[in-house]
Amino acid sequence: MKSNLPTLKIIEPSFGSSFTLTKYDINYNSHFWHYHPEIELIYVNGGAGKRQVGSHISYYTNGDLTLIGSNLPHCGFTDELTGNKNEIVIQMRPDFLGEHFFEIPEMRNIKDLLQQAKSGITFGGKTKRKIGKKIGKMEDKTPFERLLSIIEILNELELATEDATVLNAEGFRMEMHVQDNERINSIFNYVKDHFKEPIRLEDIANKVSMTVPSFCRYFKKITHKTFTKFVNDYRLVHACKLLAEKPISITAIAFESGFNNFSHFNKSFKEFTGKNASEYRYELKSFLE
Repeated sequence: MKSNLPTLKIIEPSFGSSFTLTKYDINYNSHFWHYHPEIELIYVNGGAGKRQVGSHISYYTNGDLTLIGSNLPHCGFTDELTGNKNEIVIQMRPDFLGEHFFEIPEMRNIKDLLQQAKSGITFGGKTKRKIGKKIGKMEDKTPFERLLSIIEILNELELATEDATVLNAEGFRMEMHVQDNERINSIFNYVKDHFKEPIRLEDIANKVSMTVPSFCRYFKKITHKTFTKFVNDYRLVHACKLLAEKPISITAIAFESGFNNFSHFNKSFKEFTGKNASEYRYELKSFLE
């Protein structure tokens, strides 16, 4: 039977190091729903793909740099169609520098950054390019040099407010009671498996043993989104992915993404991206070539 829960991923630091740094090849496929106590900094070198962190879903281009807080469920960002050169993942426990290290005055900014990362943060512009290069060079450094690099990188990320986007609404936390964790992840996985089909509120509410009004209030309280918007966003991001990866008609993409009304798809897509689907595909193709 397929589990509705995200996988708890056990991460062991490399020998001689307090955190892990792993480089994956171009064809690494990490699209599964998981969480772990470690804070995770992900750098995708080039390519375009889907990003899902907590209740946030979006499509990235020209690589990605995202910081994910402790126990925040997420899916991997790359697969064989992403088109990236490689993916580097740095994982560190919140106390990897010692239980009280982040309490000293010099670490206050980094402590604030890691607290904000509980909602997920993505970085673009110059910051993505600059930090991406520094992460790429860490592989050839000694454990001590890596440690200095990660502190420097975290400090620079905290200062890069103009290039930073918080992915989930303030107050969104997946570190909830066990019952809440099981329930919300059951909902997320149901959407992941059935977004191409009509999803009735009655069906999803029944799945988690709630009335429709109770379910709607619960989902909005936990995710800061209505369930309808969450499903719609999921479908639109999938449409963005198909526009980049498949040479099929926009009508086919709309229906393959779960929209049974083409006019509704066009309106929703423009509201979501600021462009119609044809413009989006043309600009994306020009950008990725």
